[in-house]
Amino acid sequence: MKILAINPMTTPEYSWWWEKRINGNIPVSSQEDAQPIEEYLQVVLSELEIIKRDFEKRSSEVGKKIKQLEEEKMRLGLDVDIHKLEAEKLRKGKNKAKEDLDSLRTDYKKLHLSIRTASLGKTSEQWRQEIKEERTKADHWEKNSKTPELERALWRKAW
Repeated sequence: MKILAINPMTTPEYSWWWEKRINGNIPVSSQEDAQPIEEYLQVVLSELEIIKRDFEKRSSEVGKKIKQLEEEKMRLGLDVDIHKLEAEKLRKGKNKAKEDLDSLRTDYKKLHLSIRTASLGKTSEQWRQEIKEERTKADHWEKNSKTPELERALWRKAW
């Protein structure tokens, strides 16, 4: 085969492409332009690291929130227990006061009945009035009883 050597009619870009082609015009990449696999994987790892860190951050926040909620739940549980104890104490106090009131009512009824039985159901004003009446009667009786005795004594002396 003879090659005709005439001034080439090709451009420099075509020449460059012609030199690079192998197996049916597939250009071979040069090592200068290619990104090393380590750098490529580092980018991928960096994205994974970002996702992993974000996940860990969110997981940490959720863990803290869970701890706070558990502490609040425990505090609320203690508050509920305290309120139950206070309610029970108040119920017992109420029942005791009710029993005491019932006992006082019973004692009052018994005392009132015994006062009625003994005729002591009068007020102090009624007692004063009754005493005054009795004194008046006594004074009147004494006057009436002394006057006839005096008259008899005088009558006897005169005779």
